[in-house]
Amino acid sequence: MIDRETFARHLTRRTFLRRSAGGIGAAALASLLNPELLLGATASTQPVKVPGVLGQTHFAPTAKRIIYLCQSGAPSQIELFDPKPQLDKLRGSDLPESIRMGQRLTGMSSGQAHFPVANSMFKFSRNGKSGMQISELLPHTASVADDICVIRSLHTEAINHDPAMTFFHTGSQQSGRPSIGAWTSYGLGSENSDLPAYVVMISRGSGRPFDQPLYDRLWGSGFLPTKYQGVKFRGVGDPVLFLNNPPGVDAASRRRELDDLAKLNQQHLDAMGDPEIATRIAQYEMAYRMQTAVPELTDLSKEPASVLEMYGPDVHRRGSYAANCLLARRLSERGVRFVQLFHTGWDQHDDLPNGLRGQCRDTDQPSAALIKDLKSRGLLDDTLVIWSGEFGRTTYGQGKFTNDTYGRDHHPRCFSMWMAGGGIRGGITFGETDDFSYNIVKDPVHVHDLNATILRCLGVDHTKLTFRFQGRHYRLTDVHGEVVKGILA
Repeated sequence: MIDRETFARHLTRRTFLRRSAGGIGAAALASLLNPELLLGATASTQPVKVPGVLGQTHFAPTAKRIIYLCQSGAPSQIELFDPKPQLDKLRGSDLPESIRMGQRLTGMSSGQAHFPVANSMFKFSRNGKSGMQISELLPHTASVADDICVIRSLHTEAINHDPAMTFFHTGSQQSGRPSIGAWTSYGLGSENSDLPAYVVMISRGSGRPFDQPLYDRLWGSGFLPTKYQGVKFRGVGDPVLFLNNPPGVDAASRRRELDDLAKLNQQHLDAMGDPEIATRIAQYEMAYRMQTAVPELTDLSKEPASVLEMYGPDVHRRGSYAANCLLARRLSERGVRFVQLFHTGWDQHDDLPNGLRGQCRDTDQPSAALIKDLKSRGLLDDTLVIWSGEFGRTTYGQGKFTNDTYGRDHHPRCFSMWMAGGGIRGGITFGETDDFSYNIVKDPVHVHDLNATILRCLGVDHTKLTFRFQGRHYRLTDVHGEVVKGILA
């Protein structure tokens, strides 16, 4: 835990060392930013760890890193993970008021004269030794049933996409707070100085390709120093803009330019004491190292054919969910602390059956392949994989309602997700909903509880990873959150 007053003292010490000891002061500054990033140094052959502010974890961690598979738009729990066969007999009948209890609706369905019960068109089967029930839409996920924990009782506070996504990833519906990846990078640092601690990739779904927009604040650093924000890898062109040297500039020239620029920035830092200048120095050095690390990382040509085949045909298409899943594994094995994939297209207000089929084709095989790939390399034990949307879908139908099609509105009161590896019990289903998948009847899990549990797997007490801002200490879980002990191995 560190506040601005402590950071200011660090700046004062840094300024003293720089002004009083010349080269020794420069070395001290470089060590505070990153022990390997000395001015004039070249990229090390062995990437080193970059510590976070915690120094050491509060508990023995069960996970060293996170891969977060964010399904933007809200997948329907009723079609995927929370079977309700009793709804078959109620199809088309009005959702009982005793179930809805006057609960809040969105503006998209609040004007409906009726709220017809929509049973799922898709069948469920039992899978693995655990007998976990998973939809026929997810046959590949079903093949790793004994490795995943499905939570059916997740609930949230927001009912529309943007505030729900912001809440899920920052702990607040209002923008301006640090994302969970930024908190993790801030607290724990990175295991590889040649790559960012936090990387983000985005893919477009085929279910609804021009779905809800994603804003950079979802992986931003909020009021934390900007060095902790996520670095977005692009799916077209260079993975990171301006990473390559322009024509006529070789590596030696680039190195000299960065050294001169660092000296100018250092003079400004000495005069102003602004931590963002320190961030800029460190990020220029990171960019220099990434010039070597990123091309090797994104070159999939040396991956065995069997691995590429496991992720499915889309793995050969840059920017696809499948390609991003494989890159997530490559980033994780190179020590990147937090990798977050956003896949859009899950917002099925109408024609849900066709849209959902497309989304599952996009994601089912690559998600399962990621689990199998990590497991085969001995990485799943200390890598926490998370698959979730921002809320669920309603039991009642929306839009055109026929034997072949229907839609579902937003539903924050209960929805499903899964987690795997990193200290999570595999082969279990946690939490229960009522016969309509409308209300939780056992073991509710709030978003704050989920985030507290994620940090616990990383060895972090969520109440102690804080940052002082505007007069108080903030944390990811605000003043809430309980670790969900029932899902921990």
